[in-house]
Amino acid sequence: MFLIPSHILFFSTLSFGVMMAVSSSSWFTAWMGLELNLLSFIPLISSETNQFSSEASLKYFLTQALASAMILLASSAMVAGIGFSYYLLTIALLIKMGAAPFHMWFPMVAEGVGWLQFIILSTIQKIAPMALMSYTIEDSYWLILIVAAFSAMTGALGGINQMMLRKLMAYSSIGHTAWMLSTLLVSESLWFIYFGVYCITSSTIAIFFYYKQAYHLNHLLSGSMQNPPQNCIMFMSLLSLGGLPPFTGFIPKWITIQELTMTSYTFLTFFLIVGTLINLYYYLRLTLASFMMASPMLKWQFLEQNSTSKMTTLLFLLNLVGLLSSPMVYMMS
Repeated sequence: MFLIPSHILFFSTLSFGVMMAVSSSSWFTAWMGLELNLLSFIPLISSETNQFSSEASLKYFLTQALASAMILLASSAMVAGIGFSYYLLTIALLIKMGAAPFHMWFPMVAEGVGWLQFIILSTIQKIAPMALMSYTIEDSYWLILIVAAFSAMTGALGGINQMMLRKLMAYSSIGHTAWMLSTLLVSESLWFIYFGVYCITSSTIAIFFYYKQAYHLNHLLSGSMQNPPQNCIMFMSLLSLGGLPPFTGFIPKWITIQELTMTSYTFLTFFLIVGTLINLYYYLRLTLASFMMASPMLKWQFLEQNSTSKMTTLLFLLNLVGLLSSPMVYMMS
C-alpha cells in the first residue's frame, strides 16, 4: 500500500490535514484540516482488489461530510452566541471518531477496507477529532460523560457475536474510544499515553492479521495459522489490547482507573470496567479457537520457514514491556 507513489502522496496530505486541524487557532482552519484529511483518506480506501471498497468509501464520505457540515453550522452558531453550538460541535466530532451512539458507520466501513487502511481508520483518523474535543469539554461535559459510558457498553456488546475479524476489531476500537474520552475528562497527557499504547497494540494485531490474510474467525483455524509461537504472541497481544494485567495495555487503563476514581467518576469507571471484561471474553474466545480447535499439522508445515519471524519477535518484545514495567508503575504509584 505505502509503496505506491499515489498512496504516499495521499498519506502525506492526510497527515498534514491532521496536523493542520490539531494546530489550528480557529474552527474554520480546523474544518479545513479535517476536510483535507477526509479527501486524502478516501483514495487510500479505494482498491481494485476489494469489491467492497467503493461502498465503504461512499459510506465514509457521506458520514464525514455530514459531520463537517455540522461543524460549520456550529461554528457559525458560536459567532451568533447560540447556546447549543458547543453541543452540536461535540456531536459532530463524536460522529467523526465513531463514538456510540453515532457509531453505525464505523463497523460497516471497517468491514470494507483492508487491514492497513483499518489501522489508519482506527488510529490516525481519531487524532484530530480527539484533539479538538479537548476544547469543548467544559461546555459539553455531561454529553461526553454519557457518550463515554454508552461507547464502553456498545463496543463490548457489539463484538460478542461477531465472526468477522474487522468488525470485531472495529467494536473493540469503539470500546477504546470510551476510554480515550474518559482520559480527556482527566488530562490531555493521560490521553496521549493511552492513545499511544492503543495505537501500538491495535496496529500490531492488525498487521498480524494482514500478513496471515485473516478476515474471518474460521481463518484462524486454517493450516497457515497453526504456528504455536505466533498463536502465543497473538494471544498475548489480544489480552494486552483488552487490558489484562500484567500486559502492556493494562498500564494506561490502570492509571486511568486511578485518576477517574480520584476525581469522583465512579459511575463512568463502572461502565468502563464492565465493558473491558466483556471485551476480554471475546478476545479469549478468539484465541482459544485458534489454540483448542486447531487441525493437525503435517510434518512439512513444521519445517516450513516462517516469513514473519521478525514481526513475531517484535510483538513479543512489545508485550514484554508490560510484564517488566507493571511492577515499576505499581511501585511509583
